[in-house]
Amino acid sequence: MAACRTSRTETNRLPASVCPDVIDFAPVRRKEKTLDDLAEGLAQDDLARLAGEMCDVFLELIADADDPDVTFVPEDPAANDTFAATPEEVNMPWTLGHVIVHWTASSEESAALALTLARGLDVTGRSRYEVPWEQVTSVAFLRERIEESRRMQLAMLEAWPDRPHIDKTYSPREGARPMNAVVRFLAGLSHADAHCDQVRDVLAQARAARSAPTA
Repeated sequence: MAACRTSRTETNRLPASVCPDVIDFAPVRRKEKTLDDLAEGLAQDDLARLAGEMCDVFLELIADADDPDVTFVPEDPAANDTFAATPEEVNMPWTLGHVIVHWTASSEESAALALTLARGLDVTGRSRYEVPWEQVTSVAFLRERIEESRRMQLAMLEAWPDRPHIDKTYSPREGARPMNAVVRFLAGLSHADAHCDQVRDVLAQARAARSAPTA
C-alpha cells in the first residue's frame, strides 16, 4: 500500500482521497501491522473504491466458473466453522456458493456497523443477514449477489454524515482493539480478502474433478 499522509481538520471531516493503491492485508494477517495502521488517512471515497475493487476481484475469480462449480463440495481437512448453524456444519467444507454468500454478508455487516459508528451511535449487536448457502446453485446468482452487495455497501457509505463521528469506537468482542467507523468498514474488506484463496482452491478442485477421467 502506498503511504498515506493527511491531517484531519478540527471539523472532524474526513480528508479527500489520498491512497491510489490497493491495500495489502497480508501484513495484518502476519501481525506486522494493525487495521488501524492501514486505515490511517483513508477517506470515504477510498473505502468506496476499495469495496468496489473487492467486488471486482471476486467477479474475476468466478468469471470462468460453471454452475456445477457452485455446489461442488471440495476437500478441506482444516474446515472448522465455529459459528456454524448446526453441529453437522462445523467441519463441513464450504462450497463456492457458501463462500460468496458468507463474505458478502460479512462485508455488508461491517458497512452497517461502520454507518452506526459514523452517526455517533452505539453498536448494540450484530447487523447481519446471510443468504442460505443451500439455495445457491448458479453462477448467475453469485454475480447478482456480488453486485447487490456492492450496491448495499456503497449505499451505506453514502449515508455517512458529512462530519462522521470518527472518534466513536466499539470493541467487537472482549479484549479486541476498539474500532472506529473507518476501521470497522476496512475489517469487512480484510475478511473478504482472506477468502480469495479459498475461492481459488475450491474452483481448482472443481475443475480438476470435472476433467478427471470417468471410470
